[in-house]
Amino acid sequence: MNLADLPWLFGIALALVFFTYFEARGLRHQTRQHTLSFIVYTIGSKWPLSIWLMGMFAGGLAVHFFWHWDPTCTPMGHG
Repeated sequence: MNLADLPWLFGIALALVFFTYFEARGLRHQTRQHTLSFIVYTIGSKWPLSIWLMGMFAGGLAVHFFWHWDPTCTPMGHG
């Protein structure tokens, strides 16, 4: 790991803290209407295409990160 990785690691840690805080806050609410799954359901019920677009985004990231990735074929220091 080098110094250039720190902003990414900090961003991932910040995203995990953000998600954990707001999801716990939503689960503590009496009606549990402020969780991520409820928000996705609410948006999807009003605009069904949004669920498909979220899936395409997640699938695109998965393909970008993991498809045909072989660390033994990557030159040292480049991946």
